[in-house]
Amino acid sequence: MTAGEPPERTDATAPRIFQSGQPGGVPPLELTGERTLPDVPQENYWYRRHLIVYEWIAARSGGLRVADLACGEGYGSKVLAGSASDVVGVDANPDAHAHAAARYGGGKLRFERTLIDSYNEPRDVVVFLQTIEHVDNPGQILDHCAGLVAASDRPAVYVSTPNVLTLAPEGAERSGNPWHVHEYRPDEFRALCAEHFGRVEIFGLHHAGRLRAHQVAIERFGWDTVHKRLGITQRFYDRFVPAISVNDFTLVSEHDASRRLDRALDLLAVMRP
Repeated sequence: MTAGEPPERTDATAPRIFQSGQPGGVPPLELTGERTLPDVPQENYWYRRHLIVYEWIAARSGGLRVADLACGEGYGSKVLAGSASDVVGVDANPDAHAHAAARYGGGKLRFERTLIDSYNEPRDVVVFLQTIEHVDNPGQILDHCAGLVAASDRPAVYVSTPNVLTLAPEGAERSGNPWHVHEYRPDEFRALCAEHFGRVEIFGLHHAGRLRAHQVAIERFGWDTVHKRLGITQRFYDRFVPAISVNDFTLVSEHDASRRLDRALDLLAVMRP
């Protein structure tokens, strides 16, 4: 696990946690670790960590037809719809689909409940974030994504995954996430993507802002032991985690020597045929 990351978001002994403050008629989703949720203060680190990637893609997808595969709760599809000409959020989970359609559907954003490899509508952009580690047929999924944008004159496929080198505990081969089938190292992820696309650029997601300062405090000054010794761990993170924003993360290209890709939190592949 990367230094600077808040404590684990789930606890098997803790009470069940659901989204709060949902609009009328919108069923709240439960925080299980399978998908990221907004409107859960304890989840804010992970929500913002994923939200920045959606915002980064949205800024590059203006006027295009977008499919958000495995869209989960739907917040990312909503972000993409802010700039795209139309967006389809695709997810097979009935609870996630019902929630997303009720909360975000309408206008140029719609949701379709189906398996990702069954969705066949031509698109300009395919977004597939934090899900390839959940599947046992990643090559087939990437080929399917390539097929969805094959007829576009501005094709792009965006796929992200956590970096196992920073996700897993030190010395472990993988994290303990039960939803993950396979977790990728940067070189392995790039090789997989290059097998299915002609042009591939990998970006690494890193801490910035207050999260970078928090990471430095742990690595250089032992803050993780200090707050435990002072008995303020829970009080500190109860304030710190909800205050995290997208400005506390940054995406850096693999060609930028200022940040090493093997230290990245997540890996984002930007691919074209």
